[in-house]
Amino acid sequence: MARVRSKDSRPELAVRKIVFALGYRYRLHARALPGCPDLVFRPIRKVIFVHGCFWHRHSNCALARMPKSRIDFWTTKLEGNRNRDNRNKRSLAREGWKVLTIWECQLRDASRVAKRIRRFLDEER
Repeated sequence: MARVRSKDSRPELAVRKIVFALGYRYRLHARALPGCPDLVFRPIRKVIFVHGCFWHRHSNCALARMPKSRIDFWTTKLEGNRNRDNRNKRSLAREGWKVLTIWECQLRDASRVAKRIRRFLDEER
């Protein structure tokens, strides 16, 4: 697990490239916000999280399979990640931030993700 990066992962870099190409500018990993969002758009109070399907338990996704060994450990760890994500989203919403989550598996269709991001960032607060 020490080799798993929390920043600059391949899915995160792909989303950053899409957002930049759409003409938006952002800040990275704002530690002052709950959950340290991957991309932060302060003027419009919106954030984007880029989640790996395995680590954040994307429901109904083949990439979110449960390991076959040490099931008790992994169940506790991965459910803890999911619970923490939900707490962070609620905290951000209470502070007036809108949240978009992009899943690793969704990046297979980059044009669809780009449309989703544009809709999210262009919608009224």
